[in-house]
Amino acid sequence: MSSNPFLKKLGLADTDRVVIFHADDIGMCQASVSAYQELLDFGLMSSAATMVPCGWFPATAAFCRANPQVDMGVHLTLTSEWDAYRWRPVSTSDPATGLLDSEGYLHRREVDLHQQAEKTAVFTELKAQIDYALANGIVPTHLDNHMLAIFPPYLDIYLQLAQAYKLPAFVFRCTIEQLEANGIEESTARQWANQIRVVEEQGLPLLDHWCVMSYTEHENRFEQAKVYLDNLPAGITYFLFHPSTDTPELRAIAPDWRTRVADYELFKNKKFRQYVGQLGIHIIGWREMQALI
Repeated sequence: MSSNPFLKKLGLADTDRVVIFHADDIGMCQASVSAYQELLDFGLMSSAATMVPCGWFPATAAFCRANPQVDMGVHLTLTSEWDAYRWRPVSTSDPATGLLDSEGYLHRREVDLHQQAEKTAVFTELKAQIDYALANGIVPTHLDNHMLAIFPPYLDIYLQLAQAYKLPAFVFRCTIEQLEANGIEESTARQWANQIRVVEEQGLPLLDHWCVMSYTEHENRFEQAKVYLDNLPAGITYFLFHPSTDTPELRAIAPDWRTRVADYELFKNKKFRQYVGQLGIHIIGWREMQALI
């Protein structure tokens, strides 16, 4: 595949290695908000996204209103995966939309969402989340999506909203062959690759690679990150992590709380920041790419 055209727009070479250090799930709980605020001051994290339907979204929005320069996206949310802590759609409480499970919350699993949700209801819900973020004073820099639940059946809706709001979106440059190698059926892979090609031609910035810190292995977090960063390829890489401070609330909510706390501790580690500074990589946020649309 050819080099990413946004490298040139960013004033970089085709061989440059670019990273977005992105904090996910902000506003899911209080621990995510406090971690985000601390890591923002520390300076290594370059982007984040908030979950509009969740209980600590208002605190996230208040912080963004007070700090309008922050790089905050909308983490479009169609699933609610935890057992003891759930959230509902923003746009509706109607079971006929297929957005709700038998308990009245968003589905726990992507497969149930894909089997039951009406596409018109999905469009309405995703738009409502963006509009609610805007109404609460967040000036979003991008769109991404929780648990990748939008892919593949709602990719067209996702790209339509990205273009309508002039926001970059968490989407990768890819070929039909690459999609098929990742288990996507041929006709879907062809349709998906064509949609992505069209939006790139229209000027929407796309990513080249991504990595995500483990949800299960909380020990040796520094070494895990080094494996990714020491082998970083040329292009724009999305480095995804889920930071939270260690609180009783987090422990009660999330079985993976240890990895979330480990992410928080890694990204406030001075030695890790020093190591990253020696790699010769370019760290950007979504705001730089949004400005080029």
